[in-house]
Amino acid sequence: MPSRRHRRVQPGQARAPRPGGVRRPASGAVVPPETAPVGDIETILDQDTTSDRPWLVIVWNDPINLMEFVTFVLQKLFGYSKEKATAMMLDIHHKGRAVVSSGTRERAELDVYRLHEHGLWATMEQSG
Repeated sequence: MPSRRHRRVQPGQARAPRPGGVRRPASGAVVPPETAPVGDIETILDQDTTSDRPWLVIVWNDPINLMEFVTFVLQKLFGYSKEKATAMMLDIHHKGRAVVSSGTRERAELDVYRLHEHGLWATMEQSG
């Protein structure tokens, strides 16, 4: 009898499972995901606490945009009053930067994108 390794499977005949119950997928077949190993409890807790911290959107001072324009953009994008937008603009001008919004990562990414569309230099970082 030929060794198991060289035995051919006839059409309609079931294949024997591979050692450990792992089957090789057919060419181009999608392999279902395996169960991910569970990490240690400290790693899981660290992931939970880092995801709870809000993301900050920071506008940086630049030599291009006029102060009035920065105030206008803050009012338009975030709905701030003229007084609040002016105070933020002055922080940007004198301190070099100001946090203009905070929230989820997706919201911060959108805010940074919108600020870039208006020509302002903006970044985001996680608080903490």
